[in-house]
Amino acid sequence: MSSRRIAKVAEALRETVSTTVLFELKDPRVKNVTVLHTEVSPDLRSARVFVSVMGDEKAQSLALHGLRSARGFIQARIADRLELRYTPILQFVLDPGVKLSVQASSIIREALAHGAVGHGAVGHGAVEHDAAGEKPVDDEQLAAGGRRDDLDGSEEEQEPDAPAGKEAAPGTDVTAAKTKF
Repeated sequence: MSSRRIAKVAEALRETVSTTVLFELKDPRVKNVTVLHTEVSPDLRSARVFVSVMGDEKAQSLALHGLRSARGFIQARIADRLELRYTPILQFVLDPGVKLSVQASSIIREALAHGAVGHGAVGHGAVEHDAAGEKPVDDEQLAAGGRRDDLDGSEEEQEPDAPAGKEAAPGTDVTAAKTKF
């Protein structure tokens, strides 16, 4: 089986599982769950769903237990939305990557706050120039949420995730159609 088809099925599984968990699952144990990615076996009979759960260890274990108990419900939704010969049997796996990146960023923020940055690094009032080398931009402006290209004083904002000219009609369910593989 082609790896391209497996990748397409894995992405469709991820989308279906994430929308099911977000909108249709009523289990109170399943909170703050993000579906990160899926790995599908070559025969498409089993899949590992990698999830991230924000919270302490108890919240993570409760969310994983809730996902495992709702596995049949989620697989039924997959069978409804994806046209496959076999519905993959799901296995939920906790992915520690997001938690580790949050810890790493907090360590970096601590180091910057305590002045443990080398001489060549940007920090503590250092000034950078934009790509053309004309306009100085300091760290306080960047830390306040501005980008280098947004600091020209213009107030117009654009939505970066919205594709130009392609919007779903109001009231349409874009996940209701079956996807054939």
